[in-house]
Amino acid sequence: MSRIQSPPVAPGPAHVRLERTLLVVGVLALGFNLRTAITALPPIFPELQGSLGLSSVTISVLAATPVICFGVVSGFAARLARRAGEERVLFGAIIALTAGLAARGVAPAALLFPGTILAGGAIAVMNVLLSSLIKRRWPERAGFLIGLYITALSAGAIVASLVSVPLWTGTGGSAAVTLGWVAGPAALAALLWLPQVRKRQTTDRSRWDGRSGETARSSRTGRGVAASARAAGGAAGAPPARPAHVPVHRYAVTWYVTLFMGMQSLLYYATLSWLPTMLRDRGESAAGAGDLLALMGVGNLAVSLLVPMAAQRMRSQVTLVVPTMIAIVGGLAALLYAPLGGAAAWALILGAGQNAALALAIFFTAARAPHAAAAASLSSTAQAVGYLLASAGPLEVGLLHSATGSWTAPVMVLFALSAVQLVSGVLAARPGMLPATMDTGDTAEAAAGPAGGASARAEGNACPPPPSGLTST
Repeated sequence: MSRIQSPPVAPGPAHVRLERTLLVVGVLALGFNLRTAITALPPIFPELQGSLGLSSVTISVLAATPVICFGVVSGFAARLARRAGEERVLFGAIIALTAGLAARGVAPAALLFPGTILAGGAIAVMNVLLSSLIKRRWPERAGFLIGLYITALSAGAIVASLVSVPLWTGTGGSAAVTLGWVAGPAALAALLWLPQVRKRQTTDRSRWDGRSGETARSSRTGRGVAASARAAGGAAGAPPARPAHVPVHRYAVTWYVTLFMGMQSLLYYATLSWLPTMLRDRGESAAGAGDLLALMGVGNLAVSLLVPMAAQRMRSQVTLVVPTMIAIVGGLAALLYAPLGGAAAWALILGAGQNAALALAIFFTAARAPHAAAAASLSSTAQAVGYLLASAGPLEVGLLHSATGSWTAPVMVLFALSAVQLVSGVLAARPGMLPATMDTGDTAEAAAGPAGGASARAEGNACPPPPSGLTST
């Protein structure tokens, strides 16, 4: 007796709402842990140096280690996602982050650097994949979700910088407790991300291989499959190819976004690593310096949601880049040279500028890409190269200070690099997008010949309509 199978039923509104709620909770949980491992350290650098017997050069290297890990590991994130799926890779990353943070707490003297390297690599993967996952899972609210996760990131940074000094003092200088407590929120985030791991990976390869929406729709309904197979040069019955790497490095807009990402990260991590020590050298107490670092995080929160949502409504984001850079340079200069009585206000302004720059950098990786595969590749390239550039920031400040005995030279270098960030930001903010038809590597350009190749390259700086969910209004 034959059994008739019913067609699949589309999920109802209640199911969709639950799925999106779990997605938001998961994104917030991961976002909260993206900076806690880093911001927990600078307020207690002098104490760690004395407790663990670390030299000034070692502290400089420790400050730069997470950023170096971001640069080294970011380039592999998109490849991992193509093989295993973003949800599963992100789950592996949060587990690795938990393990690295726990290792720092279990044996600070022996595992401080190994734990920091593991944590930094895990954060690098999450940095890259969260924006492309958002673009794939909920593109019409991409600006809102990016803002939410940057808000969570800022909240985590505030909590970690606020807790460090009181926790060190309250535990009698316990490096194990002060370094290890951040493993707790990471473990909780792993639990909150579990529903995403169970979500069935999409079978719609068009979201990764960059096919047009019409081709994808016809393929899903059985129309155009033969044409797609012939275009790919394979038999109709051949298994689908793995989503291709998108060669975003060929287009100028990629390097504008990459340079802006690198410079904003360099300025942020240089400031994050050394601002508390600079303020203590100016006469601020250890607790006061930690509080000002936390206030910088409050400034981050003030713009976390506003900037991505405003950027999404603009064709060009130049009008956001310029005031962002004024806030960064003005806030840092005032904290270092103006009377300390107004330091709280300047810390808020500096923090607002820094997080606006981060929000714009992440927004550009999504808005300048026509589909999720391009977004992942652009994000991977921008963060791999950008963070390698950024790793010079904490090292430059620490080593120049050690060599000169003054903060003047390293700070002047930071101000010069902020001009580079301004120029690259203006170029990245211009309305333009990567071409949608670059998923076959060299094939399209080679087939088109010299004239076609020039046309394809020009498209990288053209101004086509933004992708779905990132439209101008």
